[in-house]
Amino acid sequence: MKSRKERSRSPKSKTQMRAIYAKSRRDFTAADLQKFTVVEKGIPLEKIIAEMEKIQRNSKSKSA
Repeated sequence: MKSRKERSRSPKSKTQMRAIYAKSRRDFTAADLQKFTVVEKGIPLEKIIAEMEKIQRNSKSKSA
């Protein structure tokens, strides 16, 4: 069950939060959205596996 503090919010704080969210929505541009939709070129999986194998070989030789 929720406590009184959690349930009761002053109308002013709700109004302030709504204003903040509204401003954020207005300020969010197509350019901002583009940043999240562009597919970035990553590192090839083969390169990552080769590096991991090299690290594993080095750690085995140090522990032996």
